[in-house]
This record gives sequence, structure tokens and C-alpha cells, in this order.
Amino acid sequence: MQSLKIRDLYLDNRRSLKLENLTGEQGLEKIITQSEIHRPGLALIGFVDIFSYERIQVLGNTEIAYLNSLNQRDRTLAIHRLVEFAIPCIIITNKNKVFNELIKFCSEREIPVFRTPYSTTQFVRGIGDYLEIKFAPSVTVHSTLVDVYGVGLLLSGRSGIGKSEVALDLIERGHRLVVDDLVKITRKGDDILIGSGNDVIQHYIEIRGLGIVDVKNMFGIRAIRLQKRIEIEVVLEEWDAKEDYERLGLEEHYGTILDVKIPQVHLPIFPGKNITVIVETIALNYLLKLLGIFPAKEFNDRLMKKISKQRRLKQFLDHDTE
Repeated sequence: MQSLKIRDLYLDNRRSLKLENLTGEQGLEKIITQSEIHRPGLALIGFVDIFSYERIQVLGNTEIAYLNSLNQRDRTLAIHRLVEFAIPCIIITNKNKVFNELIKFCSEREIPVFRTPYSTTQFVRGIGDYLEIKFAPSVTVHSTLVDVYGVGLLLSGRSGIGKSEVALDLIERGHRLVVDDLVKITRKGDDILIGSGNDVIQHYIEIRGLGIVDVKNMFGIRAIRLQKRIEIEVVLEEWDAKEDYERLGLEEHYGTILDVKIPQVHLPIFPGKNITVIVETIALNYLLKLLGIFPAKEFNDRLMKKISKQRRLKQFLDHDTE
């Protein structure tokens, strides 16, 4: 299960969302386990049967106005009822008034309280984007990610097969490196895979026999990207004469990463084969398909029409007895 410390939530967003910490260090080591946000209006009035207390609780204008309308006794009861649950933290928007009872009860139960000057809509949008990234499913794979003609190609295959060498050749031809060797893949939404690297290895390539190559300083800032959507996986594998490789390209092959299907091309390699040009062609062919142009299908249609025409001509000649 993905999780996030409240301390990290605060430190990552205190500037962008202007978060003000109202309860100090108390509760900052607590863990957030859900990416959704909740507004506890019903819980404040006493209906807690379906209270989503595991989520970050946001008190906006509506909740604060309701609490402000209560006398001190009822307000104290409402706040006490709210904080009886194991709430990760409370965030007050619109720089609204903070009730002493809220700070007191939250401090006793070590529930961090923050305040922001942003409206509830603005805050929820900002924190929602942040939480979506933090809680997005991710996996790290031993591959190389490059941007070729704007298409994100994930080069995979066994260690030492030549993924880094192909990437270096592509960079020399004007394409861009995202990361070599360790690609962190994050799923956004239902079907988008984003690949990136870490601060240590990003934009370095290891070439066996040569060592580490600094792509950014050697080829310039235009030769790198920080992240890229993965659109095709190119699997490099040794040539096997017994293997039945795709010849026409009529059949689409797919791989699965984080439950997302992506097109997959198995590319057999052997000495003297220009893998770099073929990888460029894979990217261009993908762009054609996005425009509704399928070369393999068009070639097959033309071939079938030619065969059909010759068959009709042969039938005519066979029956022509004059």
C-alpha cells in the first residue's frame, strides 16, 4: 500500500500552497494512506456512519460557517466528535478562523492542523495533483528510455545486449535520453505510463569498455528529458534462426506494465544490423498509425487485390475457347 508522511506533505507544499502549521511538531510522523480528500460536513452535525476519517479533512467556508453558528457548548461537542476518529490531519482553507477548541483537541490527539489562504477549490486542485503523483502505482525496471521523434521508447532486454549503445547512437543522431539502466515507471490515470530516473543516474549512460558518459554535458541540454510518456516497448533479443519473427507487421503485439497495455516490438539483433535506424523507423511507424495510416495493412490489401485480379483473369482465360 502506498503511504505518505504528513511531514513530507507539509514540507513539499508549504510554499506552493502557503501552508501554515498551527500545531507544531505534533503528529507530523503520522502516515496518510489514501489519496482522496474529505470534507467532514456531515460528521460535524453528528452523522458519522460513513465518515471517511482516513482521508485528509478539509474545513472550508461551509464547515467553518456552520461551526461559527453554534454556541460554544455545541461547537465543542461537534469538534470533539470529529477528532475522536484517527484523522491524519486537518487543513483549513480561505485563511478562515481557527477555533481554540479545535487546536486544543487536535493537539491532545496529535492531529496536525494546517491553514492556507487559498480557496477550497484551489487548494483541493493543488493538493489533489500532488497526492495523485505520490500515490500513483510505480515500478522500477532495468531498461533504457529514450525520446525518438517525440515517441517514448522503452528499450528492454537482457543485461549487456546493447540497450545503452543503441541509446547513445540515437542521442548522437539528435534524439533525447530520459534515463539509462533504471527506469522508474509511474502510472497516471488508467492508461498513462510516465518514465523517469533518479537524481543520481539520470542522464548518465554506462558503456561497457568505456565507462560512464555524461550525456547532458557532452551533447547539450537538448539531448535530455526529465521524464517521458512510454508509448512503445522495444524488446532487444539475440537472433534465433529457429524463431518465427514478424515479417509483415499485420499482427499487433502488446506488453503489460502496471496493468497498462502498450505496443511491443521484438527486435532480433546480430552484428552488422543497424538497430538505431530500425528503432527510428519503429517510432515513425507508430506516428503514422496515430494518423490512421497502417502500411502493413495497406500493403496486404494491395497484395490481396492483385491476387484476386490475377485469379479472375486466369479464370477468364481458362474459359476462353475462341
